[in-house]
Order: sequence, then C-alpha cells, then structure tokens
Amino acid sequence: MCGRYASSRNPSDLVEEFEIEVGNVRESVADLGENYNVAPTNEVIAVVERKNREVPDETIRKLTTVKWGLVPSWAKDTSIGSRLINARMETVAEKPAFKKAFATRRCILPADGYYEWYTAEEEKDGKPVKQPYFIHPADGGILAMAGLYEIWRDKTVADAESDEAWLWTCTVLTTTATDDLGRIHDRMPLLVERDRYDAWLDPLSSDPDDLLGLLVPAAPGRLEAYAVSTAVGSVRNNGPHLLD
Repeated sequence: MCGRYASSRNPSDLVEEFEIEVGNVRESVADLGENYNVAPTNEVIAVVERKNREVPDETIRKLTTVKWGLVPSWAKDTSIGSRLINARMETVAEKPAFKKAFATRRCILPADGYYEWYTAEEEKDGKPVKQPYFIHPADGGILAMAGLYEIWRDKTVADAESDEAWLWTCTVLTTTATDDLGRIHDRMPLLVERDRYDAWLDPLSSDPDDLLGLLVPAAPGRLEAYAVSTAVGSVRNNGPHLLD
C-alpha cells in the first residue's frame, strides 16, 4: 500500500509540469505549503480535468486540493474514507467504491516520492524491526501517482451552492511492486508517464481496458530507494530532515 508520501513542490512547478493555466489553480493549493509527511485524511494536491459546462466537448484542467481517503458519492457518512486510501489496479474497475470514479473521475497526485516500510528479520523487544525507506524518481523529477477522486454531498449543509456542501476526496492506485522495489514491500503506487497525462485525466474517456493500459509500474531503475529515519512513522514529525 501507499500510506505516506512527501509533497514539497512549488505550485508553479506543478502548473508547468501539468500544463495548467494559472487561473485554474485553486487558492487552497498555495495554502497547503510543503508537507514531507503526507498521511491519510490530509488535504493533498491533485491534478483533475473537468468538463467545461459552457462547452460540453471541452475540458478544463485544474490544480486543486482534495482529502486523502476516498468517500464514494453514495456513502452515508465520511468514515469510510479512512479505509479507502488505496485502490488495487486489479479490481478498481469492478469494486463498487471505485468503479464510478475510475470511469469518469481520475486524477494525478504529484509527489516527491513515497515512504514504505521494510520488515526486517531481526527483532527489538520481541517485535520485528520496521525500517522506513524513501522511494523517489532517480532523476529528481515529479512522481505522478495515478489516483481517483470523488465528490460527496454533505446534506447537513443546506446550501448546495456552498463549497462546504461538497467534500472532494481521493485514493491512490497501487499495483504489484517491481522486482527492485518488491524487496521492500509487495505493493507500490501506479505512475502516469508524462505522455499519458492527457489520456488518463480525460473525463470523456471511460473504457476500462484502455484506461488500465495507460498505467504501468515504474520501469526498472526509474525509482531509487534509501533508508530514512523512523521519525517519519509519527505524523507529528515533518520537515525536509525526514528525507535524510
């Protein structure tokens, strides 16, 4: 699973990388700031593409914020979100919680890299030792994680036109880890390569086979992994020192 990651890119870098018009950047993006210990239920940055209400055949790409932990539109409350931080590629097109979002609400979650824990054979105080690793693009580029997003209506807010009436949430798609990373953990986030950004984000495309064909595990050597401090295990800890 992917349960923690780092996100410290300047919004201007993301605007350039994902070819987003400055006017389509939500104010909340700048408010988030750098986060070196992104955890479930946190607000995170997402790249989404929405249909243009005025021109039905056109779409608008936006940089916005969503809450990590997907809440399906049919959910009675938001508590389900904490259990839906990841969606498995193998079942995402069929599972009720993800099927609708996979068809029409796909996103990219930009990251510097993600953390994963390796369970060592040695023990400390009778418990297996878990060593965190930071896994990131070897070239220092942006890690474009494939995600889904949903929009949930909060019926306790009477005014449907209010921003507070709608909760935007997301999940990260995962797959079997490649051989060079599988020694750390058996799952990893799915990546969207730059030449596939448009096809993945396009809300007018919904064929499951075509969409799944866009997603690939990172090519061998594309990602690097190195051990980091166990301090990342606590959400109270944050800052660039977690990447040391």
